[in-house]
Amino acid sequence: MPPAGPTLSLSALTLSLSLTLGLSGCTGNGGPPAPGSTGPTVSGATGTSAPGTGTQGTGPSGTGTSGTSAAPLPPRAPELRSRIEGLTIPWSTVFLPDGTAVISERDSALLKSVNDGRVSTIGPVPGVVPGGEGGLLGLALSPDFASDHYLYAYFTAAEDNRIARMRLEGTGTAGGGGLRLGAPEVIFSGMSKASTHNGGRIRLGPDGFLYVGTGDSQRREQPQDRNALGGKILRLTRDGAPAPGNPFPNSPVYSLGHRNVQGLAWDSQGRLWASEFGPDVNDELNLIQPGGNYGWPEVTGAPHRDGFIDAKVVWPSTAESSPSGLEIVGSTAYLGALRGQRIWAVPLDGENAGIPVGYFTRQFGRIRNVAVAPNGDLWALSNNQNPDSALILRLPR
Repeated sequence: MPPAGPTLSLSALTLSLSLTLGLSGCTGNGGPPAPGSTGPTVSGATGTSAPGTGTQGTGPSGTGTSGTSAAPLPPRAPELRSRIEGLTIPWSTVFLPDGTAVISERDSALLKSVNDGRVSTIGPVPGVVPGGEGGLLGLALSPDFASDHYLYAYFTAAEDNRIARMRLEGTGTAGGGGLRLGAPEVIFSGMSKASTHNGGRIRLGPDGFLYVGTGDSQRREQPQDRNALGGKILRLTRDGAPAPGNPFPNSPVYSLGHRNVQGLAWDSQGRLWASEFGPDVNDELNLIQPGGNYGWPEVTGAPHRDGFIDAKVVWPSTAESSPSGLEIVGSTAYLGALRGQRIWAVPLDGENAGIPVGYFTRQFGRIRNVAVAPNGDLWALSNNQNPDSALILRLPR
């Protein structure tokens, strides 16, 4: 078990997040939240907290263990700082040791770098076949990047979704153009593809293994089938083999019963959390247990049904969330919301989650991803498929 059509222009905004407390849907093709929509609920903690300067929806409530208080909410809203331009439908961000951001573009299949506010094109990832929600999706950087230079990418190919690693050589100094991409080596394949529900998030965990969020690719029988790769969180070695200690022998499956996993992040105690699209109800933030079954398609949300693990936070209205990328900074989980067009901040207290607060609601469009930079900034990618509202949001602590 571990410890735990048209070319689009994209702008980027930089935001500052000062916290006085220690910082310690399908895919949402809709518009703004419906009037009077139900706010998020939390499971595993009760009580309420002051909403700070964000928005909570219309009446979130605790649904968990009596006598446990929700964790404190971030007391201050993030602050707008700056803007960067030059991306098109970005999906994922990783940061090189020198602070250069490397960003995947879903439909162009390009990797781009951002350094000192300048955007440069590294090059295309060969073999990517974009379509619908598929294309060049998640990125992960080797923990040993300084010596092996490996960049991992999850992408849609002609036959399936797969993961390849490539050497990324050179530097991303100001002005760019110094990074060179090697040939891809496919290390894992066979994840089913579709126009929607392709999953796509990959991250290297604190145990050094590769975690992969997959979607059910519109095949509802897959999430409950341990032998299928769809609707799962997978755990792999960096060579693409099932990781040692996985809950099912000789299997890459780490957890099952997922619909479309979009975000993966670890808290300070090494616990894995994941964000997941619901159908037309019940988007989720889940605390992942090895071998745990999260219910899809039998149940969604937190129904308290034997054999399935309840979500820690449930957004009954997918118009308020459709949570994609996830990052945890201190005791706060930040989620990008697509249909919800905001950043949700969820306070964490051990295995419990408090009441979410939404920031920048409908100000910057669909937030696809959030990621922490080496300097502590939190970058948030907004991909609106619209030249006027595709943004990068940076939120320093």
